[in-house]
Amino acid sequence: QVLLVESGGGLVQAGDSLRLSCAASGLTLSRYPMGWFRQAPGKERDFVAVITWNSDNTQYANSVKGRFTISRDNDKNTVYLQMNSLKPEDTAVYYCAAARYLATTATAYHYWGQGTQVTVSS
Repeated sequence: QVLLVESGGGLVQAGDSLRLSCAASGLTLSRYPMGWFRQAPGKERDFVAVITWNSDNTQYANSVKGRFTISRDNDKNTVYLQMNSLKPEDTAVYYCAAARYLATTATAYHYWGQGTQVTVSS
């Protein structure tokens, strides 16, 4: 059984930082590009960041570029999202996901975690 489990979310103030983790079981993450998405209440699930299997390429949504950093540790089967200078508009449930190719659209991702809530107060 494939499980992706996100952690590290919480309630923070604007300008603070958080580091999200996504740990995998039943799946060798090193075989997959990994992405982060987020979904705010009443909105669609949006792309945040993606990283190739060997970390040689990353892509970011314009809204987070320069503030968020995606990374991975294949030995630990874990992907991270470092979020700095958080804004109230970053408030959402954050999901990690595994895809078979580098992609920024949710439909390309086959395995999803359950999500972790990030709330940024002003």
